Amino acid sequence: MRSHRHRPRPNSDASSPPEGGTWLYGMHAVSAALANPERRLRRLLVTRGAEAELAERLSPPWRVVPEIVERPRLDGLLPPDSIHQGAALLVEPLEAPPLERLLEQTTGPVLVLDQVTDPRNVGAILRSAAAFGAAAIVVQDRHAPQETGLLARAASGALEVVPLVREVNLARALEMLKKSGLWVVGLEAAGPVTLAQSGLIGRRVALVLGAEGEGMRRLTREGCDELVRLPIKPAMESLNVSAAAAVALYELARE
Repeated sequence: MRSHRHRPRPNSDASSPPEGGTWLYGMHAVSAALANPERRLRRLLVTRGAEAELAERLSPPWRVVPEIVERPRLDGLLPPDSIHQGAALLVEPLEAPPLERLLEQTTGPVLVLDQVTDPRNVGAILRSAAAFGAAAIVVQDRHAPQETGLLARAASGALEVVPLVREVNLARALEMLKKSGLWVVGLEAAGPVTLAQSGLIGRRVALVLGAEGEGMRRLTREGCDELVRLPIKPAMESLNVSAAAAVALYELARE
């Protein structure tokens, strides 16, 4: 295993970005952000090889002039074990539209995450949401990971496609979803029927998933119109929340 004991010290001009700035890294995350006209870009650091690969994915010129660096510069700039593939992009966080307006402008299902805190899980859920046409992901602001390079890399470009809406009060967000005509469905192992048995054809759904290991909080569960489960074999108690989201979104898309 490669030791990080003697890694180069981060460069002061890059490792401490201005307030609000985030380093995205990896080919999928960087190329998707470059292609997103809503994303405000600050700096692009690439190796020679990564610059060529990015150019194959997205024809230059880009909206930010690339700075050519050596790989050790990126190793020192980014968190340990970041798989950056020779590319790092300093960006400002995306601003999601207000939930009410977003619901008026879209038609797909909405995912609601109740205290899902692992950025890898949120990134993977974003990826599935993009694959199956979800309109947005709603999280409670204080109990959800911030937009980071790790989350963006796990999302594999989906952070630029699916709005991540942060709400102060999740219970109020569920009420807004109901008033906008969505049927709020909580995914829980003890649900009385499976998602396939719930008869959701023709309904726009808001699918609620709880925290890793703990599930939904009581108020969140009580805010659901219906509780459903996935048909998991008894030998396995539950699925990882990102895997459960992918299976449930597939079932909704299939119907």
